[in-house]
Amino acid sequence: MNLLERTARAATAVTTPLLPDDYLQYVNPLWSTREPRGRIEAVLPETPDSATIWIRPGLGWARQHVPGQYVRMGIDIDGVRHWRTYSITSVPRRDDGRFSICVKAIPDGFVSAHLVRETRAGTMVRLAPPAGDFTLPEPLPTKTLFVTAGSGITPVMGMLRAHVNLQDVVHVHLARNAWDVIFGAELRRRTHQVAGYVLHEHHDDREGRFDLGRLDELVPDWRDRESWACGPAGLLDGLAERFAAARVPERLHIERFRPVVAAGATGAGGTITFQASGKTADAGGATPILVAGEDAGALLPNGCRMGICHTCVGRLCSGAVIDLRTGELHDDEGELVQTCVSAPAGDVVIDL
Repeated sequence: MNLLERTARAATAVTTPLLPDDYLQYVNPLWSTREPRGRIEAVLPETPDSATIWIRPGLGWARQHVPGQYVRMGIDIDGVRHWRTYSITSVPRRDDGRFSICVKAIPDGFVSAHLVRETRAGTMVRLAPPAGDFTLPEPLPTKTLFVTAGSGITPVMGMLRAHVNLQDVVHVHLARNAWDVIFGAELRRRTHQVAGYVLHEHHDDREGRFDLGRLDELVPDWRDRESWACGPAGLLDGLAERFAAARVPERLHIERFRPVVAAGATGAGGTITFQASGKTADAGGATPILVAGEDAGALLPNGCRMGICHTCVGRLCSGAVIDLRTGELHDDEGELVQTCVSAPAGDVVIDL
């Protein structure tokens, strides 16, 4: 047992029934180890609707992440805590201990708009450990392709910044226009400063919608490259089909910011009652229970918000829900359902 552990045990004995953490968080919130926190230290604009946010994590946060991973962050807005997931864009193990995320304010994005336009230095947030497997392997691939669009650049930016020894990299990035390219100036500098990095920018305002057939023109050897892609669902679905048709689906690694919704997979909608909090919410048949609950002020467990991590789970007390990814109906009392990818199919009571 080291000195820190012995000190903590002794402090616990003195402060029981409270824990040292109960006192430390009042002295400095960043000292809390039971509820890892962070302090926002800067909000720096990247484009008119996006910003890099620098965060200093507290003692309880695992500071070492793998480039490409994301962090789940909770921020209080008007007395309600909202959890969202954002890719980490800074390199691991910085000397100052800080890390950065980049947030793009999306239409009807209440939390993202608040973070980009309203949040100020000094704001305290809750933090979960880094997670995600959208990362580069060891050893690094000899030939790499990145395909990104919009805020899909964020996990890849973390990789590019951390892995300066990446060789033979081709990067295709799509944006509405040149001014809408997040990290645009940095990416363009890389083409002159980093050997083996080639950037192809596509701007919709000049060239129209990107045709995936152009991959053969821009990256003739794309079938031979290990590829990472992040962006809108249509782009990712198209890439998956293209790699599958070329019989190299294993070469494509995809990061999705939103779950894949099956065509026609909607419920009837209804009133959702959250049993633990007593809150209710009316939701349409395509609205995830998690989103409806958060909008109603319910504090609900959540993680990746895509149905992968199984953190957003609640027990169904009555009613039925539909899985938006598959269209499958779930109506067994006591069944555990994933609130981030399930919508009400009539009135629902859930034990949350």
